[in-house]
Amino acid sequence: MPDKQSNQPELQPEPGWTEIHRPAPLGPPPTFVTGDDDSDRLRVRYYRQPLNGRLVGKAWFGPGAQGPPGHAHGGSISAVLDEAMGFAGWISNLTVVAAEITIRFVEMLPLGQVVQFEAWVERVDGRKVITGSRLFGMDGTTYGEGSGVFVVIKAEKFLKGAK
Repeated sequence: MPDKQSNQPELQPEPGWTEIHRPAPLGPPPTFVTGDDDSDRLRVRYYRQPLNGRLVGKAWFGPGAQGPPGHAHGGSISAVLDEAMGFAGWISNLTVVAAEITIRFVEMLPLGQVVQFEAWVERVDGRKVITGSRLFGMDGTTYGEGSGVFVVIKAEKFLKGAK
């Protein structure tokens, strides 16, 4: 729920979560997904859950992310899960980019609420990295689930594109 004074959603970590930032080769925020702190579209914060090493986080889908009236656009949900799965690879020391993602929409996500997500690396097979993810409400309602195939590439490729 947005803070009444600043109209900013609260994306604070849960107990035990450690904040993490984008790796340098990916460049500084804002990105398409994370947006600006005053964006009316998306706001995302990333954390790591020390117990299992998974990437976790919180996201807020504002009016700029609307698809069906009053609900988040499926593309905005897909973008958050895509980035989270890729970031899960990066925090596992795998410089990856998406080759294929599959998103399953479980429930429509009402706009304006803070939700959580988690993403993880399921296995690595050579250069292929298989990932999973889930986006869910504070009450446990699952809004979307994702799986992906990511490919390891050399980090230098990101440095060339960051100019």
